[in-house]
Amino acid sequence: MVDPAPLLAPKPAGATAVLVLADGHVAWGRGFGAVGSAVGEVCFNTAITGYQEIMTDPSYAGQIVTFTFPHIGNVGVNEEDLESHVDGAVGCVVREDVTAPSNFRAESDFSAWLEARGKIGIAGIDTRALTRRIRLSGAPNAVIAHNPVGNFDIPALLAKARAWPGLEGMDLAKVVTREGAEDWHGGTWALGEGYAQPAEDGRPHVVAMDFGAKDNIFRNLVAAGARVTVVPAETGLEAILALKPAGVFLSNGPGDPAATGVYAVPVIRALLDAGVPIFGICLGHQLLALAAGGKTIKMHQGHRGANHPVKRLAEGVVEITSMNHGFAVDAASLPAGVVETHVSLFDGSNCGLEIAGKQAFSVQYHPEASPGPQDSLYLFTKFIESLA
Repeated sequence: MVDPAPLLAPKPAGATAVLVLADGHVAWGRGFGAVGSAVGEVCFNTAITGYQEIMTDPSYAGQIVTFTFPHIGNVGVNEEDLESHVDGAVGCVVREDVTAPSNFRAESDFSAWLEARGKIGIAGIDTRALTRRIRLSGAPNAVIAHNPVGNFDIPALLAKARAWPGLEGMDLAKVVTREGAEDWHGGTWALGEGYAQPAEDGRPHVVAMDFGAKDNIFRNLVAAGARVTVVPAETGLEAILALKPAGVFLSNGPGDPAATGVYAVPVIRALLDAGVPIFGICLGHQLLALAAGGKTIKMHQGHRGANHPVKRLAEGVVEITSMNHGFAVDAASLPAGVVETHVSLFDGSNCGLEIAGKQAFSVQYHPEASPGPQDSLYLFTKFIESLA
């Protein structure tokens, strides 16, 4: 493996951006997007499509995304493919320079779009070496910085990276959640048709707890037959029950589930005790596990990509899934009555559970397929049909 350059290595000609890892390694590159600096955890994503959806997924709050696919930005960006209007990743690391967009749906180029959203990009990085470093040593804290004239105070950036506490113990759901409850309108997207607008009469009412949700999750709930009301992460039990839900959905989101669980787990436990059907995804899966008596752990490098194989244990079926998580449910901690339903074929980690005697289940991966395969869309139908 070729390591990034050591601390205080000479800056190469033309370098206008830098990635400074908390372990003292520096990677120089060419900046794009916003000017300035940002601190976060460096992770990598192996998807070859969907960079806009990834950068607008609130689950990436507090993170700097390294794209392993070398060509990022080629198809530009557009308003239809946004996953959220709240902050997601603070920046991104790519191999090749961002080129002018080449796609009939493009409304802006990637660099200008990042700049408008205050997100920093760095190109020209050996992303293979950086990814291998993460795989061997774990996801590091780092500072990404962009200065068009190339002036950087490396010791100060290093101190900033080392001072950042990291994601463990950090509750970011309350930072990225919406401010108030709102009725969700619109189903899934189709080329030339936009987002579907199905009638809402007679549909079971799902209350979705927003811990940092991707919008396409709500669209798929609608497509499966639900009427959806989205509520903030810290919504209490009485407020949820006042909406008279047929079922409750627990969304994805960023940060440490144990920290978010301080206020979310008591609500989820009370919903379970009240017999309310529950479906959780990603952070929602971890919160359901905590509410059922399990534990979560910080992963070495996390799972992020659109090509993760997951085995559905009951049928022996393998689903190719989209994932984005740096914490996981500790399967060994699950108490009696909590059934493990899915496992990762990469490392055997828990990817799904059901609670015996309750209409409650969850998965660690993202079945909403944006970006990613559609193997797991059945989960939305399974949930809505359970509400009949």
